[in-house]
Amino acid sequence: MSTQDQAPYVASCPECDVDLQIDAPNEIIEFYRRHYRVTGHEVQFKRAQLDLEEDVTSDGLKDVIWELQEQYENGVPIGIIAAVMSERGLSIGETVDEIHEVRMTGGLYEPQDDHLGAF
Repeated sequence: MSTQDQAPYVASCPECDVDLQIDAPNEIIEFYRRHYRVTGHEVQFKRAQLDLEEDVTSDGLKDVIWELQEQYENGVPIGIIAAVMSERGLSIGETVDEIHEVRMTGGLYEPQDDHLGAF
């Protein structure tokens, strides 16, 4: 079995042919931020093994966070949010941008770095 088959989270930049296989979902977000800052390229999830207690039925960002926050004691990791939103057709960059917009309206809070909750 290859490392990519074992890693629960895999992201790549199709333009650079660079992959990251990792165990922690927020490390995908850190990879996206660094890579985008240096290259301007979007990073995409290739794999996100979401071990959620319940399926997420909502499509909107704030509603997704609202559904997930019961499963996380100190906020939902942004990497998990981005993975769920990726299943709904949003890129990591689009999700990060939407998080910023919703936070600026007071709809989200950050109980710890890169973890969110919804009001």
